[in-house]
Amino acid sequence: MNSLPRAKEDFLKNLDAIRGYSSLTIQTYDHALNAMLHYSEITEEEGVLNINLMPLRLHIAALNAKSIALKLSAIRSFVNYLRSQGTLVHLRGDESIKIPKSLPKPITHEHILHALQHADATSALAIKLLYTMGLRISELTHLKMSDMEEGWSRIRGKGDKERDIPMIASISALVQEYLYANPSKVYIFELKGKKLSENSLRYMITKAFAKVGLKVTPHQLRHTYATELLNNGARIADVSELLGHSSMATTQIYTKLGNALKMDHYHQSHPLCQIHEDSQ
Repeated sequence: MNSLPRAKEDFLKNLDAIRGYSSLTIQTYDHALNAMLHYSEITEEEGVLNINLMPLRLHIAALNAKSIALKLSAIRSFVNYLRSQGTLVHLRGDESIKIPKSLPKPITHEHILHALQHADATSALAIKLLYTMGLRISELTHLKMSDMEEGWSRIRGKGDKERDIPMIASISALVQEYLYANPSKVYIFELKGKKLSENSLRYMITKAFAKVGLKVTPHQLRHTYATELLNNGARIADVSELLGHSSMATTQIYTKLGNALKMDHYHQSHPLCQIHEDSQ
């Protein structure tokens, strides 16, 4: 038990050096683990470390669901780290709580064009790829030169699942121009022969929008891509496949349609509505 604070510091160093987490994320983990060490019941019996989080859960009960879930997630990650180091750990009271589904606000096309006018070549290409292909930032990081050919790009998503996404001609040409000016060996985004990290790309993108006074994340660009497709008549099944979702239920939560669009589709699709309009 006395070694837990030292193990915590080693874990945080691992998040920084090995996993490349941002300083803000590491600080969040540090606060969660300090609370765990202070409020939880921690005992050791027969070589097994027992951590009961119920006293901590009572202490943080007034926080919103998302904050509690983030703390529990940080603690689980730490426990998994301890287990990977050979420590036997029994964790109690870490049951998940339901978090209300929330959607990032889509970015207007005009705002994206405005940001692109002030972005450097690398940031502009990253923004355009996210906006026109709906990629996750992790997928953008792993995008290789060999993945792009003949107007299509092969994307490796969660669980190493592959999907093919169409690329418009102007984006394909832009990629070729960029690679001509910035020769890469394997990945589209490289620096000194090494793949750019997710944090590096994320920082570049948010900085490009910040130049024009906007706070935009890569995930918002992915959401905007899906929203634009759905608002312009794309089938939800097709959008789900393009996004790499395992089910359409995820897409329905992720890309809700506006009430006006739903009403428009209703009037176009329901036979009684069509009969009423034809009789006028």
